[in-house]
Amino acid sequence: MTEPTSVPAPTVEPTTLRWEPRDVAPIVTLVVLLLFFMAVAPDFRDTGTITRVLKQGAVLGIASVGLTFVLLCGEIDLAVGTIALGTACLCGVLFETPFAAGVGAKAPISFGMTLLVIVLPLVVSLAAGMISGSLTVLSRLPSFIITLSMMNIAQGMAKYITTSRKHEVPEILKLIGNAGIGLTNKISIPYSALLAGTIMILGHIVLKHTRFGRFVYMTGGNREAARLAGVRTSQIVTASLALCAVTAGLAGLVNAGRLGSVSLDQNADLLLNAVACVVLGGTSLFGGEGSMGRTLIGVLTFTMLQVGLADIKWVDEFMRTFLLGVVLLVALVLNGLLAQRRSVQ
Repeated sequence: MTEPTSVPAPTVEPTTLRWEPRDVAPIVTLVVLLLFFMAVAPDFRDTGTITRVLKQGAVLGIASVGLTFVLLCGEIDLAVGTIALGTACLCGVLFETPFAAGVGAKAPISFGMTLLVIVLPLVVSLAAGMISGSLTVLSRLPSFIITLSMMNIAQGMAKYITTSRKHEVPEILKLIGNAGIGLTNKISIPYSALLAGTIMILGHIVLKHTRFGRFVYMTGGNREAARLAGVRTSQIVTASLALCAVTAGLAGLVNAGRLGSVSLDQNADLLLNAVACVVLGGTSLFGGEGSMGRTLIGVLTFTMLQVGLADIKWVDEFMRTFLLGVVLLVALVLNGLLAQRRSVQ
C-alpha cells in the first residue's frame, strides 16, 4: 500500500516595499529641476514661487484627474481642451443673458442663477463625455477618433454661441481663480489649488478604494480578461470618458475665472499639457498602470518647469518654449525606457 503523496503548501513570499526605477524617476526629475532653478534663477528662490506654482498648476491638476482615469483604461480623450473652452464659453454666455440677470442685463445676479450658469455647462460637458464614451463602445472605433470629432464639435459650439466675442464670468469663479488663504505676506494657498487638491484626493480614493477603481485598472491592463471576469468594460470606458469631460469643463471654468473672462484663445494647450503631466508622473499610455499620486508629481514637475524657465532672465519666450519641449522629451523618453526595462525583467 503506497503512502499518499503530500502536497507541499504554497510558499508565500514576504511582502516588501520595492521601488522600481520608473517609480523613482518622476520624483528624481522633480528634485533635480527644483535644485537647478534654485541655482540659476534668483527669483525662483523667492517664497512667492510656491503660490505661483500652486496657482498655475491648479487648472492642469483638475484636468489631469479625469485624464488619468481615461489613460488607465487604455484610451485617450483629445477633446479635453475644447470641452474646457466650450464649458467656459457657455457659462459666460449664460451669465450675460437677461434671463440670468447678469452683466448683460446690468443687474446683480442671484445665488440661484449663479449656481445655474455654473452647473448647467458642467452638465453639458458630462453629456459630451457620455456621448464620446458610448460612441467609442458602440462603434468599436479608437477613442481618439471619436474624441477628435467631439473636439471639433465643442470648438464649433464655442465659436457659435460666443460669436468670437469675450464674455464675463461669475464673480465666484474669479474669486476661486485668483484669491486664496494667506499664510504669510508672500505665501498663500489659492482656492483653485485647494479645489484641485480635493478633486485629486477624491480621484485617489476612487482608484484605490472602490470597485470602480479596480475595474479601471483591470480594463486597462487586459480588457478581454476583465470582460471574461465579469467586468462591464464598456461601462467603465464610458464612465471614465464622462468623468474626464467633467473635470475638463471644471478646469475651463477655473481658468476663465483666473483670467477674469472667457475668450476663444483660452485652453489651447490644455490637452497636450495635461497629457504631459500624467505621463511625466509615470502613468502608462497603454493603460493599467499609474496612480493619482503619480499624476500629482507630474503636475508639479511640469508647472515648476514652466515657472522656473520664466524666471531665468536670459531665456526669452521663444527659447523658453524650445527648452520646455526638450526637457519634456528627455523626461518622457526616460520614463518610457525605464518602463520597457521593467517589463523585460
